[in-house]
Amino acid sequence: MSIKAGIDQITHILAVGSGKGGVGKSTVTTNLARSLASMGKKVGLLDADLYGPSQPKMMGDHSAPKGDGSIIIPVEKDGVKFVSMGLMNPSGKALIIRSPLAIKAIQQFLLGVAWGELDYLLIDLPPGTGDIQLTLAQQAKLSGAIIVTTPQQVASEIAKKGLEMFETVNVPVVGIIENMSGYSCPKCDEVTPIFGENGGKILSEKFNVPLLGNIPLDPMIMMDADKGEMNYGEDLPHIRKFKEITSNLDTELTKAQEQSKLYETEEMNITDLGIKISWSDGTTVELDAHKVRLECPCASCVNEHTGERMITSEQIPANIKVLGLSPVGRYGVAINFSDGHKTGIYKFKTLKEMSSSSEESFSV
Repeated sequence: MSIKAGIDQITHILAVGSGKGGVGKSTVTTNLARSLASMGKKVGLLDADLYGPSQPKMMGDHSAPKGDGSIIIPVEKDGVKFVSMGLMNPSGKALIIRSPLAIKAIQQFLLGVAWGELDYLLIDLPPGTGDIQLTLAQQAKLSGAIIVTTPQQVASEIAKKGLEMFETVNVPVVGIIENMSGYSCPKCDEVTPIFGENGGKILSEKFNVPLLGNIPLDPMIMMDADKGEMNYGEDLPHIRKFKEITSNLDTELTKAQEQSKLYETEEMNITDLGIKISWSDGTTVELDAHKVRLECPCASCVNEHTGERMITSEQIPANIKVLGLSPVGRYGVAINFSDGHKTGIYKFKTLKEMSSSSEESFSV
């Protein structure tokens, strides 16, 4: 039987992100993966932090992945399949590559790995909101995202940027995890808020997404991560915390995905008029190609600094046609027009708003 690469057999792809480094995002991702595997789920872990990969250390395995032709066979440890640039770079030297090559590496990890059938693929993102995050949002059709922050106000304010990025590309935010949430003294049980309090709660309330859990500062978490050994058969406080979070993950995912369906499509087709869109809420609209072309959001049509539209209706051919549609992630579509223009990515939200104002909109 031939080995198949790609993500077609994965039920849920979840990105775990943060606005900044140092909040314990990778540690949280590793524990989520192990916790899900301990519950009998089929789990994969993609370490997308190319410049600072930490999953080989935390997973406790630095074995180089095997290959089958151009297909990568992921390393498996404790029921979790994983790939990481750290496995490809055993010397541990700094990886110095430009963004286009980094994006190609991420594409290879995503589509060139024999992930097989998985319930969850967790993606440990690098800090920030750059090219790697956008590439994954465009190509992976993410089921959702989890944001990791600490209680500290500056951390939660930067984590907000990551949350806003996912909302912009219509990736549902499943919830927030507050890490390093106070130190509990093992002798007296007194909790000391070393990094402040309520950063995750404030973020949760502001964006109306659930706070999945608070992970305390616990030396055991650090020691287990350094050793690459996390025994989820043990009854320890931090293991119970992660199990609490993962036990209701399916429920929260379903809720988040239902909310995101407002801007999702069932079908898109090219017509003589322009584009016919069937939305997930049961409505259908046919949009005029001339109107859609006029609303192109690309830098050639809209001034990036002022937001001023630089193209006028008169500059667009009256008989313009749509020649091609290319979906981009779960948030938009690239449209190829007969005037040669094809650089604009139209968010489904923008097309939905155009649908609402269109006289051609009708229910089905």
